Amino acid sequence: MKILFDQTQRSIKAQLQNFVKEDLRKFKDAKKQFEKVSEEKENALVKNAQVQRNKQHEVEEATNILTATRKCFRHIALDYVLQINVLQSKRRSEILKSMLSFMYAHLAFFHQGYDLFSELGPYMKDLGAQLDRLVVDAAKEKREMEQKHSTIQQKDFSSDDSKLEYNVDAANGIVMEGYLFKRASNAFKTWNRRWFSIQNNQLVYQKKFKDNPTVVVEDLRLCTVKHCEDIERRFCFEVVSPTKSCMLQADSEKLRQAWIKAVQTSIATAYREKGDESEKLDKKSSPSTGSLDSGNESKEKLLKGESALQRVQCIPGNASCCDCGLADPRWASINLGITLCIECSGIHRSLGVHFSKVRSLTLDTWEPELLKLMCELGNDVINRVYEANVEKMGIKKPHPGQRQEKEAYIRAKYVERKFVDKSSILSSPPEQEKKFVSKSSEEKRLSISKFGPGDQVRASAQSSVKSNDSGIQQSSDDGRESLPSTVSANSLYEPEGERQDSSVFIDSKHINPGLQLYRASYEKNLPKMAEALAHGADVNWANSEENKATPLIQAVLGGSLVTCEFLLQNGANVNQRDVQGRGPLHHATVLGHTGQVCLFLKRGANQHATDEEGKDPLSIAVEAANADIVTLLRLARMNEEMRESEGLYGQPGDETYQDIFRDFSQMASNNPEKLNRFQQDSQKF
Repeated sequence: MKILFDQTQRSIKAQLQNFVKEDLRKFKDAKKQFEKVSEEKENALVKNAQVQRNKQHEVEEATNILTATRKCFRHIALDYVLQINVLQSKRRSEILKSMLSFMYAHLAFFHQGYDLFSELGPYMKDLGAQLDRLVVDAAKEKREMEQKHSTIQQKDFSSDDSKLEYNVDAANGIVMEGYLFKRASNAFKTWNRRWFSIQNNQLVYQKKFKDNPTVVVEDLRLCTVKHCEDIERRFCFEVVSPTKSCMLQADSEKLRQAWIKAVQTSIATAYREKGDESEKLDKKSSPSTGSLDSGNESKEKLLKGESALQRVQCIPGNASCCDCGLADPRWASINLGITLCIECSGIHRSLGVHFSKVRSLTLDTWEPELLKLMCELGNDVINRVYEANVEKMGIKKPHPGQRQEKEAYIRAKYVERKFVDKSSILSSPPEQEKKFVSKSSEEKRLSISKFGPGDQVRASAQSSVKSNDSGIQQSSDDGRESLPSTVSANSLYEPEGERQDSSVFIDSKHINPGLQLYRASYEKNLPKMAEALAHGADVNWANSEENKATPLIQAVLGGSLVTCEFLLQNGANVNQRDVQGRGPLHHATVLGHTGQVCLFLKRGANQHATDEEGKDPLSIAVEAANADIVTLLRLARMNEEMRESEGLYGQPGDETYQDIFRDFSQMASNNPEKLNRFQQDSQKF
């Protein structure tokens, strides 16, 4: 194209520029001279008409001037007409000549292209032949696959096993291979599905496609294999070596027997073999294995997304957009707990994350605590707060498609909070105030002097009410009296002489929004918390009458993981501490709330911070003998060290760290009673 452009410039631009510079310039000069003589002729006519009859001399002079001027005008007019005719004729010829040159340039360009493509003729014929062969091969493969598919449909899979036979004399050296479940050697004893194989007198497995194999048994001659019937899982067997043992599980009894026989036969064969050690392991997994794994992962992610959408849309009001009412919303604001259509979600994003944090219900992954948060709130709950005065003010909600009206409405609703009922903050019932009036006498009897070193933490963890997000409470195992439901974290450590009565809550007519948030955080009342935030409550409000405890600390005392998540999503400072120097992580560690400890560590809690007694969360967990929390804190510290180290050494630590914390988060949200059981077991020992 550049060549064609250059040829076009040479053929058209140069000729037309010459025409403009030469011929047009002559025409303009003739025109100027014609206009000048025309003006002189007009002046001569006027002067001749003005001469008086009795002045014969002036009459003759004016007549002569007029005659000379008329002659000159005729000559100049002829020259001007000549220039016009010449210009018109030249214009046609020059433009036609330029266009002809342009066409010749095109002809030369495309002729060169034709010559170039002519050279590609043999290659194009070869490609056509390859294409024909591919079409034939594809049709043949399609017919074969259809035949296999029809055969598979007729097969009975009720007792199908992937591979029941083994071959000691296999050409590739692989005696047997297939998937087995392997029990991890860590404290959690988790089971993971891995690809195992017996080859070169070794038992090895791979975690992912193309991963380097991990050797379980270096030399099969030094190990033995046996059935395992004393554990809960079926089809298990154990490979035991002098240094370690490996617990494995097959998919069926036939597969278990096949694997046991394969290991026993390999052991016998290894004893009979002579010579040097076997060559190093070089196993290549089947490409189909990777494709199946990736397909299962994508399917699992899809199911998770659909599950999140279905669970959230089941909440009253969530089946339509919170702001415009459009059906089937696929987006959500996680700090507000509402569902949104795609247009309203874009407007929410423009407000900034300090007002609304938008996430997709189908494209993003959802943590269990976030899903529970969405289910605790919903469009109806939030609209009762943020649209309380819409009808009184005569405001109409925007309809789908009204972009400008939506922007104005959403900004007025969430940023300016124009529709919030300002008087609702004064309507809290007085009986709720009594829960916070003062410390009970029973609570005052609990002091640090009652416990020896290390006993303080265990007593507080055992005596405090253990609550989960479903509202279940458990008393302590050792028969000690449970603390009242309003005990603050500071009362677990304060000597009696240092405690102060809390009388700030008596006046219910002028309730601080921060105080309402503080109370609702302990009571696990997310709608009340959302209402307090709508009235301008500071999410990091500190109660000066209770050692500057924050709503996040109260949420820890209330034992609710979802409440903590809601406060953190709305900007709560995970490292804000009370006057005793204890932050939310300290209190969660004391009370043995494993899920909250996991959440705070994921949100960047400072695990090295010490209270006024010089204790950090890890030392508190060690004194309380809480194995789960000790494990989490130590893993978090190990992860910090790995991240600070140079090179690739920290990458495996980061992955393992995230996996373990993900497991704890799932358990804390879905099965909190298991963590409570773990805590009780650790305390007994």
